[in-house]
Amino acid sequence: MTAPPLAKARDDVRRSELAAFLRSRRERISPEQVGLPPGGRRRTPGLRREEVAQLAGVGVTWYTWLEQGRDIRASDQVLDALARTLRLDAHERAHMFTLAGSARPVAASTCRALSPQMHLILEQLGPMPAAVLNARMDILGHNPAYGWVFGLDDVPFESRNAMLLLFTDSRLRERLLDWSDTAPRAVAQFRASMAEHVADSSWKCLVRDLRAKSPEFDTLWDQHEVRWMENLTKRFDHPDAGLLKFDYTNLWFGPRSETRLCTFTPSTPDTWTKLRARF
Repeated sequence: MTAPPLAKARDDVRRSELAAFLRSRRERISPEQVGLPPGGRRRTPGLRREEVAQLAGVGVTWYTWLEQGRDIRASDQVLDALARTLRLDAHERAHMFTLAGSARPVAASTCRALSPQMHLILEQLGPMPAAVLNARMDILGHNPAYGWVFGLDDVPFESRNAMLLLFTDSRLRERLLDWSDTAPRAVAQFRASMAEHVADSSWKCLVRDLRAKSPEFDTLWDQHEVRWMENLTKRFDHPDAGLLKFDYTNLWFGPRSETRLCTFTPSTPDTWTKLRARF
C-alpha cells in the first residue's frame, strides 16, 4: 500500500536528516580513535563508510544506502551498534533513534494558546522572571519581569521566539553575557527537538529564516550537534540594572508535553534586590 503524500514527504525529510547526521558523526572520528591504522591519504575526514559498516557489523551497501537517505529500516539493535561505533552520547543516540523512526510514543502537537490559569501562575511568580515556551522555542506567554530582563516590550508577539531573538536581536546579544556559550547549546537543543517535527512547515521556515539572517546559526546548524534541555545559569548586563544572575529551571506540563514553564530564580542577593525594587 502506497503511503499518503504527506506521510511520504515527512519520511523523506526524516531520512535526509538522518543521513546528514550520520555523515557528520562519521567524519568527526579518526581511525586511530577506533583502533584502525590511518590508512594513507583520505579524500574526506574521519572514517570511511566501509569502516563504519565493518565496526558496526552491518553490510557496506546497506550502510551506504542509510547515508544516502534511502527508504530502508534499521532495527534498534543495529542502531545501538551504530551508536557505539560512532561514539554517540546519550543526546545524540536519542536523536538518531528518533530520526530513524524507532517505535515510541509521539508527542502531541503543542497548542499556542495558554489557559487563564497559566497566565495567573506567570503573574504570581513575579518578581521572578518566568515564561511558557513550546518545543519550537516560541514564547507563548511571560510575566513583566521576564519581558523586562529580555527586552520584549517592543517585540511583536509573532517575533517572540527564543531562537530568533538569540540570533537576530542585537540588544539581547549585548545583554546576554555568556552568548558564545548559550548559542551552540541552544542550537543543539533546538535540533534535538526538531527530530519530532522535521516535516513541519513552521519549523522548516524558522530554520530557513535563521540561516538567512544569522551566519553564526548557519554554521552551528551544519554541525548537527544535539543536546537535551538543562537547568543552568544565565548572566545579563541589563541597561537599567547592571549585572543580573539567574538559575533557570525548566518544568514540563506533563510526561509527554513539549510545553514548558521556564523560571529564572535570582542567584544573588543583589539580583533579588533589583527585581523587588522594580516589581
